[in-house]
Amino acid sequence: MLRKALGMAAVLALTGMAGAPVQAQSVAGPYLAGRHAAVNSDYAEAARYYAQALARDSQNVELMESAALSYLSLGEVERALPLARVLEAKKQRSQVARMLLTAGHAQTEDYKTILASEDDSSGIGPWVDGLVKAWALMGTGDVRAAMAAFDKLSKEAGMQGFVMYHKALALASVGDFEGAEKIFGDQVAGAAGQTRRGVMAHAEILAQLDRHGDALQVIEASFGGSTDPELDVLIAALKAKETVPFTHVRDAKSGIAEVFFTFAAVLKSEAAGDYYVLLYTRLARYLRPDHVDALLLTASLLEGLGQHDLAIKEYKDVPADSPTYHAAELGRADALRRSGKADQAIEVLEQLARSHGDLAVVHSTLGDVLRAQDDFKGAIAAYDRAIERVSDTARLRWVLLYSRGIAYERLGDEVASEADFRAALAINPEQPQVLNYLGYSMVEQQRNLDEALDMIERAVAASPDSGYIVDSLGWVFYRLGRYDEAVEQMERAVELIPIDPVVNDHLGDVYWAVGRFREAEFQWSRALSFIDEDDTDTEADPKRIRRKLEVGLDVVLEEEGAPPLKVANDI
Repeated sequence: MLRKALGMAAVLALTGMAGAPVQAQSVAGPYLAGRHAAVNSDYAEAARYYAQALARDSQNVELMESAALSYLSLGEVERALPLARVLEAKKQRSQVARMLLTAGHAQTEDYKTILASEDDSSGIGPWVDGLVKAWALMGTGDVRAAMAAFDKLSKEAGMQGFVMYHKALALASVGDFEGAEKIFGDQVAGAAGQTRRGVMAHAEILAQLDRHGDALQVIEASFGGSTDPELDVLIAALKAKETVPFTHVRDAKSGIAEVFFTFAAVLKSEAAGDYYVLLYTRLARYLRPDHVDALLLTASLLEGLGQHDLAIKEYKDVPADSPTYHAAELGRADALRRSGKADQAIEVLEQLARSHGDLAVVHSTLGDVLRAQDDFKGAIAAYDRAIERVSDTARLRWVLLYSRGIAYERLGDEVASEADFRAALAINPEQPQVLNYLGYSMVEQQRNLDEALDMIERAVAASPDSGYIVDSLGWVFYRLGRYDEAVEQMERAVELIPIDPVVNDHLGDVYWAVGRFREAEFQWSRALSFIDEDDTDTEADPKRIRRKLEVGLDVVLEEEGAPPLKVANDI
């Protein structure tokens, strides 16, 4: 017992859990606090509480696994590994322990130990385990056995594309670019070969075969004109017929990192849950710190989990001279904005506009953030710069015009706003958001109501499940005095977005117009309950709604000097 206790003390020291003496004190408090933190994706707090619990119950394997999982979620693999080794020594079937140990062996290039591990239910998963072992064979120098392992695994249902993609990368990593190109050229690499990362790997392989023109065709077929700085660097090198190194997988360790990243991307695309995807991206980054795609995916996952500070930390790891620096900074600005630090987000974007001012996306993103802060003049200036940097035929030009049109509308410049909306519709005539915004604006201004109705009906046809667009249709019917039709659409809108204050307020007005006074008052009361008094951007005016509850809609319209309701319906 003494030797076991000393062993666990050493583990606690290695993981940073030492400090609190083991005492006969309940572990329930820190355990429950750790679980609560983990459920809320607060991995730092979860690790801290599990450490406290382990200090009180050092032999508890469930606590060890939970702590290891928290450290892995934080990306602190070296702190998680000692716990994984103890779990293995205790012969615990733990998937997280196997993931950590596999990564640990790959980090030290101990491929023989990876190959010696049993294929059982405690593994990471049969497909991941199989690919890792094929790469481990590459690590031992047994290329023939590795190719046989890839081929055997590719025969499993649903696996051919992913496995052959990795086989191509493995061949390229040892200089067999002809074999790798045959896999890509025959499209055996499947969906993995069609990803952005796969296309770039294929282009690098073609360049190694002095087929620079073919590489450019592959990029053009996949991306068209939608490039980015990293792609632009590759394209420039290919056009200049420069030597383009194969960078995607350099050795067996980076091959195993690519296995973790590949399955992270697969799980992400299948909406398998961001938390599980995060574990794979953390291991990919551990084995290959320069894997920027894994870094960006990790940061994006952390944002989705509400861990904005952790996401910001990840984004900051991308160096300023990296071709993907702009993407990281855009992500960091978004994380800052989401965490309530809009001023810092604007500062990041303004600096990026100075260093990467040729990118339209930088200016459009700055415009979006400024518009959200009600700086409409600043937003318009940013959108101007973005629009200057895209061609008249660019597919997303309408988005910039639409965004600038909203800023003009909020600034009160109806003429400029309508001009931008109509220019956006000239590019994308049936875009429901633009049709709805312009149509609704005309409804609120009580002009061109027939044209507004046509636009909004087209918007509803294109997006029938959008509560806001259905609300617009109901509202134009109300403005036209077609109250029965308005009721039908407004009730549908409330079904789609039941807690929106504006939609509930509108339904109240429509009910009042058809003489359903009690229902109108009920809807106005609901609208009031959904209004955030601190939100100055909402159309729902709480003072106006309270006045309607006091005296009714007719009196309020009269007080405002607005036209009365068109028809006095029977009660």
